Amino acid sequence: MEPFKFIRAQDNNNAIAAAAVADAKFIAGGTNIIDLMKLNIEKPHQVVDINALKLDKIETLSNGTIRIGALVKNSDLAYHPNISKNYPVLSEALLSGASAQLRNMASVGGNLLQRTRCPYFYDTSYPCNKREPGSGCSAINGYNRNNAVLGTSDKCIATHPSDMCVAMAALGAIIHVQGAKGMRSIPFADFHLLPGKTPSIETTLKHGELITAVDIPVMSFAVKSHYLKVRDRASYEFALASAAVVLDVQGGRIQHARVALGGVGTKPWRSTVAEKVLTGALNNEQTYRTAAEAALSAAKPYTHNAFKIELAKRTLVRALTTVGGMS
Repeated sequence: MEPFKFIRAQDNNNAIAAAAVADAKFIAGGTNIIDLMKLNIEKPHQVVDINALKLDKIETLSNGTIRIGALVKNSDLAYHPNISKNYPVLSEALLSGASAQLRNMASVGGNLLQRTRCPYFYDTSYPCNKREPGSGCSAINGYNRNNAVLGTSDKCIATHPSDMCVAMAALGAIIHVQGAKGMRSIPFADFHLLPGKTPSIETTLKHGELITAVDIPVMSFAVKSHYLKVRDRASYEFALASAAVVLDVQGGRIQHARVALGGVGTKPWRSTVAEKVLTGALNNEQTYRTAAEAALSAAKPYTHNAFKIELAKRTLVRALTTVGGMS
């Protein structure tokens, strides 16, 4: 770990000013960035502690939107009665991630910025374009069993690791940020970036901008939702494939559908093509399978992860069946 200056911010403006210097990073729970600093992957010259900021509330706005402060702990969000009752897909996603101890420390804002667990990213003896732009991607011709099959490029095939983000993608969350130039809101689908030619640029967040809150829009049918995670072991493991599903089924037909995939994409993967297949269709196995085929139609397998394509399809079909049933 490299030497760094540590600052405890007392309010948003103080935090933003402190993070304006080059190579500065915010820290909340520290469940990801501390590991990266220990491995000399992240080397901030200044670390800004934001835990004193008043960003730890879960509120229901007048229009029914749920506003989640960036410093809300994952466990607090998962067990919040409004979330567990009306947005079970989000609660289930949070509870499937990490361990109870980490969920008690990890923040919502930090989860949004969680970095890939690609082994070549973590091992500094290997080239990695995400870690060192222009050095190459070791995973493409290496051991890539856990890497992505959707949204990849010739520069990077690293999988996005977050469970929470998959659920938020399905729910169409809105991310609020504050920077030196003021506040702005970012639709969830626009927040994370595909690797393209610049895999080291992972989000649309600008340097020094602070995530302040995440809004979950009103979605009455989200009460019928589910997050299914398939992994090598039952706990403390990242997804090989996961599916976040929200369905509104009336009279044997699907009126509204939201679908997102995890474990297979370079970003939390909202599948609008699957949603189009589902909307207006009968709630049966054929519909679910057709939607799954559409969701993975653009998938590109690599040497060790071709199995993920069929696994993701089956995961999605099972999640859809759990939520939508069969007519």
